[in-house]
Amino acid sequence: MSNPTTPPTDKLDWQNIGFQYRDINGYAKYTWTPENGWDEGSLETNPYLNVHMCSTGLNYGQECFEGLKAFRTKDGRIRVFRPHENGKRMNLTAAFGSMPGIPEEIFLEAIKKTVQANLEYVPPYGSGGSLYLRPLLFGSGPMIGLSPAPEFTFIVFGVPVGNYYKDGVKPVDACIIEDFDRSAPLGTGSFKLGGNYAPVFLPTEKAKKQGFPITLHLDSKTHTYVDEFSTSNFVALSNKDGVTTLVTPNGRTILRSVTRISLVEIARDLGWTVEERDVPFSEIEEGKFDEIAACGTAAVITPVKRISRGEKSYNIGSGEQTEIGAGFEALYKQYKAIQNGDIADTKGWMWPAEGF
Repeated sequence: MSNPTTPPTDKLDWQNIGFQYRDINGYAKYTWTPENGWDEGSLETNPYLNVHMCSTGLNYGQECFEGLKAFRTKDGRIRVFRPHENGKRMNLTAAFGSMPGIPEEIFLEAIKKTVQANLEYVPPYGSGGSLYLRPLLFGSGPMIGLSPAPEFTFIVFGVPVGNYYKDGVKPVDACIIEDFDRSAPLGTGSFKLGGNYAPVFLPTEKAKKQGFPITLHLDSKTHTYVDEFSTSNFVALSNKDGVTTLVTPNGRTILRSVTRISLVEIARDLGWTVEERDVPFSEIEEGKFDEIAACGTAAVITPVKRISRGEKSYNIGSGEQTEIGAGFEALYKQYKAIQNGDIADTKGWMWPAEGF
């Protein structure tokens, strides 16, 4: 095992590295064929892949990915947050997309290889940064017919990223996308297929130019229920008669966000009520929620202070908040404390327990 005390490199300005790709030491790569299954894998350094022009990944979008993070914790260990959950989700997506499943031992081994090869690129404790890990599975063999590829490639690469909220967690405005449906009722919305993401580039870029950093989708059948934000899951809090309730959609079209399921567990630990159910947009119109947020790997929680739909705008709380609300702040602090090793990991979410 590599030295777990390997310090962060001094070649990066850890307070200003942002969220962008940069080459580091290497990445894990595995190849699958029907005859041999998955090979033993290798550590590669060339970021350019030799892929056939007729591969199903390029021609038909036979591809899926995951996103998770490694942290340098308070006691000096380097550990990854809930990789087993990402492995489970990738296999669900792979099965739906006619791709070979990745055994848990290979998924974890690939993460281990990549992290150990890049220990100096795990940001310092206290910087708010992490080593973002991207598992990627795609059809790399040639197939011109509408059939699965004869070869698949699985890689895990890493990118050091900074604190998403360098200047503190700030609530933002959101808008409803009305002219594009993220997912059909029996479609691919609950799977992390690459093809689900490219179509939202255009509407989200348009929304950003109009002053909306994030965008929200409604169900495609009736446009009356909350689906997801373009980049992450929807969560909301209400406080009534001293009871805090976390509400979140969890239907057939919703991606099973590891961040969301973790926040749900923390909310239950705090003694809150949790409702995983259909969420009519009318509940937002009627002001039933005290706090609303998007939740995902990159930012954990992005509070929303106002949601616009066409010419109408709906305030969440006062609609003028400049700081995260008390409810989501409690969840956020607990979540980050586990990742950073500031409190005991009683749930066994940080892997491996002993660190790299």
